[in-house]
Amino acid sequence: MSLLLQSYVQGRWHTAPDEGTPLLSAVDGSEVARISSTGVDVAGMIDYARTVGAPALAQLTFHERALALKSLALTLMAGKEEFYTLSAVTGATRKDSAVDIDGGFGTLLSYASKARRELPNDTVYLDGAPEQLGKRGTFVGQHVYTARRGVAVQINAFNFPVWGFLEKLAPAFIAGVPSIVKPASQTAYLTELVFRRIIESGLLPEGSVQLLCGSAHGILDHLSGQDSVAFTGSADTAAVLRAHPNVVSEGIRFNAEADSLNASILGTDVSADSEEFGLFVEQLVTEMTVKAGQKCTAIRRAFVPEQLVDQVVAATSARLRDVVVGAPGAEGVTMGALASIEQRDEVLKSLRALTESARIVHGDPDEVEVVGGDSAAGAFMSPILLRCDDRDATEPHEVEAFGPVSTILGYRDNTDVIELVARGKGSLVASLVTADSAIARELVLGLAPYHGRLLILDRHDARESTGHGSPLPVLVHGGPGRAGGGEELGGIRGVLHHMQRTAIQGTPNVLTAVGQRWVVGADRSQSDRHPFRKNLSELALGDAIVGGPRRVTRSDIDHFAEFTGDTFYAHTDPEAAEANPLFGGIVAHGYLVVSLAAGLFVDPAPGPVLANFGVDNLRFLTPVKADDELTVTLTAKQVTPRASADYGEVRWDAVVANQDGDAVATYDVLTLVAKSTGETR
Repeated sequence: MSLLLQSYVQGRWHTAPDEGTPLLSAVDGSEVARISSTGVDVAGMIDYARTVGAPALAQLTFHERALALKSLALTLMAGKEEFYTLSAVTGATRKDSAVDIDGGFGTLLSYASKARRELPNDTVYLDGAPEQLGKRGTFVGQHVYTARRGVAVQINAFNFPVWGFLEKLAPAFIAGVPSIVKPASQTAYLTELVFRRIIESGLLPEGSVQLLCGSAHGILDHLSGQDSVAFTGSADTAAVLRAHPNVVSEGIRFNAEADSLNASILGTDVSADSEEFGLFVEQLVTEMTVKAGQKCTAIRRAFVPEQLVDQVVAATSARLRDVVVGAPGAEGVTMGALASIEQRDEVLKSLRALTESARIVHGDPDEVEVVGGDSAAGAFMSPILLRCDDRDATEPHEVEAFGPVSTILGYRDNTDVIELVARGKGSLVASLVTADSAIARELVLGLAPYHGRLLILDRHDARESTGHGSPLPVLVHGGPGRAGGGEELGGIRGVLHHMQRTAIQGTPNVLTAVGQRWVVGADRSQSDRHPFRKNLSELALGDAIVGGPRRVTRSDIDHFAEFTGDTFYAHTDPEAAEANPLFGGIVAHGYLVVSLAAGLFVDPAPGPVLANFGVDNLRFLTPVKADDELTVTLTAKQVTPRASADYGEVRWDAVVANQDGDAVATYDVLTLVAKSTGETR
């Protein structure tokens, strides 16, 4: 008997007491492993995640979690060849495996990077600016995100055994929520191997990740309103899970990525001899053959102007004739097997339904030449291209053949193709190949309500484009309607999905304490010691300095105009400036005001402040005229240590006011400050 896959439950590996169900190689039908979840205490897994995993994650900041993910990704990448070897058993070529394996590790790195750039080195995330709720500013509100006190149950599909679970795990981990990973049985042997290396690395806190190989029966019964479920699979299964009594009654967050009849559209501006025509055909063939078409984002419907259908069919068929089907690793093979014989049979069943209204123009569903493999033992099939000329046909817009199958359909004009694409009732992605920006705008506005992502492809972005079928960690992945109505990834959006947004109301001092960001109206602390002389550990929110006054003279304005070349009339032409209803005479340059303000608060000597690296939210509020006097108030607003550096970031609130107390400019000054004074020497 082959290896029985183990689950990782409550801090230890669990082996089922029975023999399990055989899992067969997609290439030759041999037994690869067996799978069973018999004896797994799913209620115990959930409790362990809540009582052990969640507290361990809560002790780490966003940045510390991000650094753990980065280390994990680098560790896994260093040993990826063993994953590639096993991935071939799923029917994946090396190129297919890269999409799954390297794509998964790249997602970890992307989230590690974005979290350190966009999230504070804290456990609370502030959503937007404070809201003043009273006239005097003593009662204010702030939206904050905190980690939900539950577990993220992640139910994954067979087609991406590595990327599929890492793209869900990464944002949950950054958010501080423990995960239970449930891989699809067909390819769970690859997920289990990668997960085993994760546990062996010791880089993630105990209880933050668990693995359930086999049936997840009963797991939804034990979830509560603090938990979430992320599901990738069929729409039918999603509907069953979504309607589970406990999911409904407890208000459990349920995210689904389901069926998707993704479209690619050739613009009406494209001719058969244009570069865009070739890009359309190339992309269509790629999406039909990568992972043997087993991608939730693959092109199922290719829409072509009616007058170009024959040319597209001919060009696509010609390229498909160059596709070599066979065992991964065999000489010349460019498309591997489907994940299993059962999966191939499902595709053929869907293909029969599609041929009710379409005809096959390339490929043979009953026969395929296989290089280095056995067409009878392995789950191989020919790529199949269909053509549908029946405008009233429903099958192309309702039946998804989850394999190397795509249908070409003709359309008349932009309005027509928008209506045809919409018959798919919601998809993950659509692509438009056009060189005309006006066409792109019209179709984007028409198609956006039905899609989670739109790719506009032309000769200018083709070289850098990641392609129709590639979800990216920085962009949302999901779609409305038939596609499940869910949304994953999207950078920090994916992290916030696992967190609770709460409106906090109170005094500026309370909100400063909660969010660790100084709020206007909160206490300031002024002393004889300049804040720029304090290192990161000494700085406190509210540390402030007031500089000025500084009189702005007409000669200052004239000199700044001559020196910088900014001779805009409001600074140089008295008559024109007088006629301007906003100014009523010569005014100082806004950047002169900011420059003068810097001179009022900067401490010139070397010290903990290492650099000024930017200004945020700069606004000029009141014109400054000659002989106005400026005063600046600078307040430590937010202190963010960098976990991997000997310095951190300090955000300062800057307010420049005139002699009447009116604010003339407000902005945030961003500086890098050493963690300790000794580190600046």
